[in-house]
Amino acid sequence: MSREPWVKPSIVMQVTGLMNKFGRRSTRKPIEDIDGVAIQELLEKYGSPLFVFSEKAIRAKFKEIKRVFSTRYPDVRFGWSYKTNYLDSVCSILHQEGALAEVVSEYEYEKARRLGIAGSDIFYNGPFKPKDSLVRATKEGAHIHVDHFDELNDLMKISTELKMQPRLAIRINLDAGIYPSWDRFGFNLESGEAMEAVRRIADHGGMRFDGLHLHLGTFILDPVAYANAVGKLLDFADDIQDRFGIKIEYLDLGGGFASSNTLHSQYLPGEEASPSLNQYAEHICGALSRGFADGRSPGLVLETGRALVDEAGYMVTSVIAEKRLPSGLKSLVVDAGVNILFTSFWYKHNVFTTRDITGLQEEVAIYGPLCMNIDVVRPSVMLPPVERGEPLVLHPVGAYNVTQWMQFIRMRPNVVLVGENGVSEIIREAETIEDILSKERLPERLKLS
Repeated sequence: MSREPWVKPSIVMQVTGLMNKFGRRSTRKPIEDIDGVAIQELLEKYGSPLFVFSEKAIRAKFKEIKRVFSTRYPDVRFGWSYKTNYLDSVCSILHQEGALAEVVSEYEYEKARRLGIAGSDIFYNGPFKPKDSLVRATKEGAHIHVDHFDELNDLMKISTELKMQPRLAIRINLDAGIYPSWDRFGFNLESGEAMEAVRRIADHGGMRFDGLHLHLGTFILDPVAYANAVGKLLDFADDIQDRFGIKIEYLDLGGGFASSNTLHSQYLPGEEASPSLNQYAEHICGALSRGFADGRSPGLVLETGRALVDEAGYMVTSVIAEKRLPSGLKSLVVDAGVNILFTSFWYKHNVFTTRDITGLQEEVAIYGPLCMNIDVVRPSVMLPPVERGEPLVLHPVGAYNVTQWMQFIRMRPNVVLVGENGVSEIIREAETIEDILSKERLPERLKLS
C-alpha cells in the first residue's frame, strides 16, 4: 500500500482584535465573473494568463469624473492620458465618452490621429518632441505644452519658417507642499525660470500662448496640493497679464489622481487611503472659484489616466507550482510575471480566488514564471489553501501594465474586453514568436546550415 508523501506541517498564527495601524485583515470575496462572463469561461476561450477589461467600468468611471467636476466648475475638459493605456479599444471608449487626447510622444500623437482625433483636440506634452512632430502639431493646431528652452527655441524657428503661430502653453513645476517635488519637467516657478520663458515668448511675438500646464506627480494622495498649485498658477497668470498683457485662457492640472490600488509603502489599503474623485474636485474647483484678477475664470483641463482605467482592468492568472520556502513561508508560482504586470513593483495588488476555498488563510508569497529573482507579484498576501491549477484574479491592473509590459522570457498574452452587452472579444492578440522575430534580420553569414 503506497503512502502519501510527507509534508512538513506549518503552524499559522491567527490574530483577531482591534484595528492597528496596518488595518484589519481583509477577507475578500471571490471574483467568479467579470460583468457576467465567468472567469473559467474566459480561461477556456482565451488561455492563461489573460488581461480582461470591463467596458462598463471604463464608461462609468468617465461619467463619474465628468459629473463631479462639471457640477462644480462650468468649463472643464478631459484629456485622456495615452501613456496610461493606449490600447485602441480603451482609447476609443473614452473618446466616445467625450475625452480629448493627451500624448507625450510622436508615437502616441499618431495613434490619436489614426483613431480620428483632430489635432486641435490633442494636448502634446513630454520632454522630447522631435522637431518634425512639432511642425506637424503646429500645422494641425495641437496644444503644445513646452517643457524646456531648447524646445521653445525650436518652436520659435518653426513659427518663423511656417509663418504660423504655434498654439502653446508652458509646463510649470512648483512647490505645492508635497515632497519630493517633481522638478525635472517644465520651468520652475519659484526660481523665475517660468517668467523668463514667458518673457521670451512675449518678445518673439509669433506664438499663440494661452495656457499654463502643471503635473504635480503620480498617485497624489493629498488633494490639498492641487489647491495650493491652483493658487500659485492664478497668481502667476495675473502677473503675466500685468507685465506683458498676455491673457491666460486655461490651466491644465495634468493627472496624478490615485486609484484604489495600494502602494507598497502604505499601511492602509487603497480603498481606504486614496481620496475620492469628489475630494479632488472639491479642492481644485474651490481654489479655481476665485478666478483671475480681471474677473475672468480660466478653463480647466485635466489629463486623468490611472483613476479612469485602473479599476477596469483585471489579470487572470493560474497557479503553476506550490512551494514551501526554507523560512517556512508558503509560495506560489503563477504564469503572470512582472514582465506583463509591471505595476507589481509599485502596488500590492489585490488577489482574489475565483471560488470559495475552505481552510485557514496563511501568508503566501506569489512569484511569476520568469527566471529572475525580481519576479515578485506579491511578496506577502493572505490566502486560503491554493493548489496547482487554481486560477487567481489580480485587480485593479488597468493602468500602465499594457503600456510598460515587455516580452522578456515569456510573450505577452491575449487582452480581452467584456462589452456592455456581456460579450467578450479579443482587443489585442497574444504574441507569437513570428511577431517577435519579424523585425530581426539574420545576416547570411550567420545562418546555420
